[in-house]
Amino acid sequence: MVVSSNDEIRKKLIAWYASNARELPWRETKDPYLIWVSEVMLQQTQVETVIPFFMRWKRAFPDINSVADATEDEILKAWEGLGYYSRARNIKKTAEIIVGRMDGEIPEDAANIKKLPGIGDYISSAIASIAFGKDEPALEANGIRIASRLLNFHGLVNQQKNKSILRNYLRELLPPGNAGNFNQAVMDLGSNICLSRGPLCKRCPVKLECRAYILKTQKELPKTKKRERKPHYDVVAGIIQRKNKVLIDKRSADGLLGGLWEFPGGKIERGESHVAALVRELREELGVKVEQKDALGTYRHAYTHFSVTVHVYYVKILNGIPKALESEKIEWVKINNLNRYPMGKVDRSISNDLSMTINK
Repeated sequence: MVVSSNDEIRKKLIAWYASNARELPWRETKDPYLIWVSEVMLQQTQVETVIPFFMRWKRAFPDINSVADATEDEILKAWEGLGYYSRARNIKKTAEIIVGRMDGEIPEDAANIKKLPGIGDYISSAIASIAFGKDEPALEANGIRIASRLLNFHGLVNQQKNKSILRNYLRELLPPGNAGNFNQAVMDLGSNICLSRGPLCKRCPVKLECRAYILKTQKELPKTKKRERKPHYDVVAGIIQRKNKVLIDKRSADGLLGGLWEFPGGKIERGESHVAALVRELREELGVKVEQKDALGTYRHAYTHFSVTVHVYYVKILNGIPKALESEKIEWVKINNLNRYPMGKVDRSISNDLSMTINK
């Protein structure tokens, strides 16, 4: 027999969570600042990956004032390797707003939290419920999956109207005054049992209340729009060396990897050779004419929406003085000091290989 009452579902989930909650460092505090940082880090990132970054961040920036006072490079360096760097820049912007305009206090209600940079429906609800005890449903990937299966909901969950249906359903399930634990129970259930592939239904505390389980449709849900194939780009980058220093530039704040440092270069256009692309890119980016020399290596990386193969060459300046024409600024940096500058994964790999070549 299926027992479908909301009361039964919430009781079982809360009881399950009391015995099965994961021990996570951000669950050891009610500090809204640390809860906020953890939730931002957890966006599109696995828990196991986040833990060491969270601990490192907590040591570097123990409170919101330390974030507001830090430089952007310090923030990005602490975030380096976690990806989606706009998240870190938005934490910095938000910290400055909270310290400068709100006496250092994060708002308690989801509506006002959501007005801050980089904070949407999910994070605002998570902070409000976990840190402040507000009755707000926190709908993220796990919640979408669990709500879809409990309801046997076959609408496309990446459509806003359908997300609203699922959010309202979770709102009906919330135990008054205990939304924080309920939201975290949903997260843990989705991470450990109600998996996207191969859900462990026999271990689920609410399987008898799950319509998809009863109807054997759980592996079909949630329904999403089929993703398009990721494009791939070939890219060139140049190593301009002057004695023991190399030239790097800082990307503009807007766009992918904004605010990070990189070796100058860019996409190879259709029908263009590596040499021609390198000469063109460095002319456009730095205002110099260069000659391609030896190859340093080839580097590959997959981003969320595309992948790249980066071909890296040493280059010699034939004429012109480098200027920051398309970047925020340029700097000549000692190779052994490159690790002080925040970089994306590809450029960090390049800098590490450069360091190895001079330290052999």
